[in-house]
Amino acid sequence: MKYVKFILCLLFGLMFINAGLDKFLHYMPMPEMKPEQMKLFAAFGEIVWLMPLIGLVELIGGILFIIPKTRALGAIVILPVLVGIVLHNFTLFPTNEGRIIAVILLLINIWVLIDNREKYKALLS
Repeated sequence: MKYVKFILCLLFGLMFINAGLDKFLHYMPMPEMKPEQMKLFAAFGEIVWLMPLIGLVELIGGILFIIPKTRALGAIVILPVLVGIVLHNFTLFPTNEGRIIAVILLLINIWVLIDNREKYKALLS
């Protein structure tokens, strides 16, 4: 089970590192967008610091998630971004395109959060 957890966390972290790097290097092609999505991305473009900030959080969170010693911190860092990804996929995509992957990533993150719940008790007391 230890190896399965490490492999899942490695893939999870690499996906977020890849997404974070794409915010800076723009190497992945953008899918065709609907008018609602175009408005949203135009608004994101107006806030020039937003995408670099999200990319930096994805990079840092992905790196922290891969390292077992910092995985608990990485799970907390990446959670708000992941919730945004899930909400975005469920509100703007009528098909199951990205929903399945987003939900799987959310479940992995929740699993790591629950697995490290002892480390969070000091934050909540």
